[in-house]
Amino acid sequence: MLSIIEQIKQGKLWDFHGGIHPAENKDLSNKSPIVNAGIPQELVLPLKQHIGSKGDIIVAVGDKVQKGQPLTQGDIAMCVPVHAPTSGTITAIEQRTTAHPSGLSDLCIVIAPDQQDTWCDKTTYADYEDRDPAELIDAIRLNGIAGLGGAGFPTARKLQGGLGNVDILIINAAECEPYITADDRLMRDYAEEVIEGVRILRHIISPKLTIIGIEDNKPEAIQALEQHVKEDDNILIRVVPTKYPSGSSKQLVKILTGREVPSQSRSTSVGVIMQNVGTAFAIKRAIIDGEPLIERVVTLTGEAFKERGNVFAMLGTPIAYLLDKFGYKADKKHPRVIIGGSLMGFTLPHSNVPITKMTNCILAPKRKELPLHTYEMACIRCSACADVCPSSLLPQQLQWYAKDQNYEKCEEYNLQDCIECGACAYVCPSEIPLVQYYRQAKAEIWARSQDEINAERARQRFEAKQARMDRDKAERENRFKKAAETRREEMAKTGGDDAVAAAIARVKAKQAAAQSEKPEVKPAVAAAIAAAKAKQAASAQGATSETLPDNSEMAKLREERKRQARERKAEKEAGESTTSASSNDSKKDAVAAAIARAKAKKAQQASEQKAPVADSVVENAEVDPKKAAIAAAVARAKAKKEAQSESTSEPVAETEAVDPKKAAVAAAVARAKARKAAQQAEAQSEATSEPAAETEAVDPKKAAVAAAVARAKARKAAQQAEAQSETTSEPVAETEVVDPKKAAVAAAVTRAKARKAAQQAEAQSETTSEPAAETEAVDPKKAAVAAAVARAKARKAAQQAEAQSETTSESAAATEAVDPKKAAVAAAVARAKARKAAQQAKVQSEVTPEPVAETEAVDPKKAAVAAAVARAKARKAAQQAAKEQQNIEED
Repeated sequence: MLSIIEQIKQGKLWDFHGGIHPAENKDLSNKSPIVNAGIPQELVLPLKQHIGSKGDIIVAVGDKVQKGQPLTQGDIAMCVPVHAPTSGTITAIEQRTTAHPSGLSDLCIVIAPDQQDTWCDKTTYADYEDRDPAELIDAIRLNGIAGLGGAGFPTARKLQGGLGNVDILIINAAECEPYITADDRLMRDYAEEVIEGVRILRHIISPKLTIIGIEDNKPEAIQALEQHVKEDDNILIRVVPTKYPSGSSKQLVKILTGREVPSQSRSTSVGVIMQNVGTAFAIKRAIIDGEPLIERVVTLTGEAFKERGNVFAMLGTPIAYLLDKFGYKADKKHPRVIIGGSLMGFTLPHSNVPITKMTNCILAPKRKELPLHTYEMACIRCSACADVCPSSLLPQQLQWYAKDQNYEKCEEYNLQDCIECGACAYVCPSEIPLVQYYRQAKAEIWARSQDEINAERARQRFEAKQARMDRDKAERENRFKKAAETRREEMAKTGGDDAVAAAIARVKAKQAAAQSEKPEVKPAVAAAIAAAKAKQAASAQGATSETLPDNSEMAKLREERKRQARERKAEKEAGESTTSASSNDSKKDAVAAAIARAKAKKAQQASEQKAPVADSVVENAEVDPKKAAIAAAVARAKAKKEAQSESTSEPVAETEAVDPKKAAVAAAVARAKARKAAQQAEAQSEATSEPAAETEAVDPKKAAVAAAVARAKARKAAQQAEAQSETTSEPVAETEVVDPKKAAVAAAVTRAKARKAAQQAEAQSETTSEPAAETEAVDPKKAAVAAAVARAKARKAAQQAEAQSETTSESAAATEAVDPKKAAVAAAVARAKARKAAQQAKVQSEVTPEPVAETEAVDPKKAAVAAAVARAKARKAAQQAAKEQQNIEED
C-alpha cells in the first residue's frame, strides 16, 4: 500500500463535504498588475492586527519615526509588533474605529507622514540557509509577520509549533472567495519572491514534501510559479478543482492529503503545516531584504470603483484615501463598502477605517451587482445549509441555539468548528443571516471562557495565599515551640525552673488565696452598711413614718401649707356669709319677679290654647256626637290638670323666702310633683274618654290608623320628656360646689335611667297594643278600645319614668352645698320649664284624638302588618336600651 506522500506525488486528490460554486467575479480586478497606492496624509495603526495580545507602546506623541521602525514590542510568541509604514511624526495615540465586524474602536497610533519615506537600519539574513531555524523564527516575529490569508495568526508561533511535528508543508494559493485576486496577481507579478519565501519556510520546518495548492481558475499564476520552481526544491504545484471554500485550511488539507483535521484542532495535529502565499512573500522580504511587514496587497473591486485592481497599500492607510484615489462612486440609494469578499466580508460603518494585516480586499458593489438581504424569514427546514456545510455541521440547529442563547448546546454541536465561510447563508431560501448568529455566539462563548479563566486564576491566587499564610503560621508556632524547649533545657541545665511557668504559678496561687480568704470587715464600715440596708428596707416597704431624718423638714413644710390653706378658706366662707346676709332681700325680690313672669307666661299660654280647643270641640260636636263626647272628656281632664298645677306651684313659691338652700330643694321636689300630677291628670282624662269611645261604633280602618298614630305620638312624647329632663337637670348641676365630677356622673346615670324607662314604657305600650292588633279582624270596636287603653298606659308609664329620673337627680342635687343666689334663680327657671312642659303635654293630649276622626281608607291587613313591625322595632329598642343601661352601671 502506498503512503500518503507517494499517493500525493502520483497526483491523487481528495474531496471534502459540501461546498458551493458562486459567481467568481475575479475578472474585474486581475487584469492589471499591482500598483503602489502612495503615501496618505495620515496613517492609523491599530495595536492589535492579529490573533493574540497587544504589544507595549515604545513611542510617544511628538516622536519622529522612520520607515520600518518598531512602534510596539512584546516578549511572547503570540504578540506581534507594529512598525512605522513610513517616516513621520506621532501625532496621537487614541481610540479609532478598526476593521472589525463589531465596528468597535481600539487603541491606535496616528502618524503624520513627512513624505520623505526614510528607512531605518535594516537587519538582513541573506545567508538564511546557514542560520538556525530558531533565529529565523525570532526574526520573523520581530518583523511583525502574521498570516495574510485573513486569519491573522502569528507566523512565528505557527512555525515554532510545527518544528519536528510535521512532514508536509502546504502553501495555500487557492484563493477561493469571489472577487478577491490579491494572491493571484502576487503570484503572477512576484512569483520568484514567492518561491524564495517558500524555500525559507522549507529550511525552517524541513518537511518531507512541500505542496502549493492552487485552483484551476488561475492558469497564469500556475505558469509563473512553475517557471521558478527547481527540481531540487522538492516543491509540488498541485492544481485543485474550483470549489468554495477549498481555500480554507482544513478543507485544503483534506483535498491535498486526505487527512481529516480533528474537531477544534489545527492542521499540525495531523502532521501538516499551512502558510499563505502572501505570508511567504512577506517572509522573503523580512529575511532577505530586512523589511518588516508594513504593507500588503489589497484588491480594489466592485462596480462602484472606476479603477479596479490590486495595490500595495501601507498598513494604516485610511480606506477613504483609497476610495478617493481610485475613483469610487457610491451607489445613490444603498452605498456600501465591504472589507473581504462577498461571502466572508463585512460592511464598514464608515470609510475612515485603516488597512490592517488581515485586510485583503475592499469591495464596493452596486445594488444590482450584489443585492441586499431582505427581511429574515422563518426556516422551512429544507436542509440546504447542512448539505453545503464544509465542516459537516448542522447550521439549522446551531442557529436555533444561538438565537436562544443556549451556548452550551452550541458548543455541544461543535460551533467552534464553523469556519464562517457563509455557504449556508448563501443557499438559504429564507435569507437567514446564519453567519451573524454564529459570530455573535462565538464572541459570547469566548467572553464567558475568559471570565472562567480569570476566576480560576483568582481562585488559584487565593489558595496560594492561604497556603502561604498557613505555612507561615506553622513556622511561627514551630519557632516558638523550639524557643520554649530551648529555654527549658537551659533552665534545667542551670538548676533553675522556667521563669514564665513560675510566674504563672505564682499568679494562680494568689488568685486561689484571694478566693479562699474572706476580707476582714471593720466595725465602723459594718455599722454604715447596716444603716444603709435598714434605710433601703424601710423605703422598699413604703413606710409612712414622718419622723425619718431625711423627710422631717418636708413634712413640717407640708403641715404649714395645710394650716394656711385652712385659714384662707375660713376667711373666705365668713366673707361670703356676710355678703349673702346683706343681699338676702334683693335675692327674694329677684325670685319673686321671676315667679311673676313665669305665671304671666303660663296664663297667656293657657288662654291661647283654650280658644282653639273650644272651637275644635264645638266643630266636632256639630259634626259628630261621638267627637263631642271625646272633646268634653278632654276638657274635664284639662280643668283638673290646671287646678292641680296651680295648687302645687303656689306652696312652693311661699316657701322660697325661708332658706335659700331649702328653697332650692323644695323647688326641685315641687317640680317633680307638678310633672307627676300633670301626667296623672292626662292619664285620667284619657281614661275618661275611653268609655265614650267604647260606646261608639268604630270603623276598623280608622281604629288601625288611630293605633299607629298613638304609638308614634307616644314615642315622640317620651323623647321630648327625656330631652326636658336632661335640660332641667343641667341648671341644678351648675349650682354644685362640692364635687363637679360626682354631679356629672349622677346626671349621666339619671339620663340613662330615664332613657331606659322611656324605652321600656314604649315597649310596654306596643306589647299592650299587640292583642288589639291581632284581634282587629274579630271585633273592630274592641280593637279601638284596646288601642286607646294602650296609648294611655304608654303615656303614663313614660311620665312616671321621667318623674322618677328627675326626682332622683333633684334628690342628689339637694344633698350638695348650693349657692343661695344660684339656687333661687335655678328654682325659678325650673318652675317655668315645668309649667311649659305641662302646657305642651296638654296640647299633645288635645291633638291626639283628632287623627281618630280622620276618614282615611286603610286596609286592616296592612294595619296589622304595621303594628307587627312597630312591635319588633320596640323590642329592638328596648334591648339596646338594656345593653346601654348595663354598660352605664358597669362604668
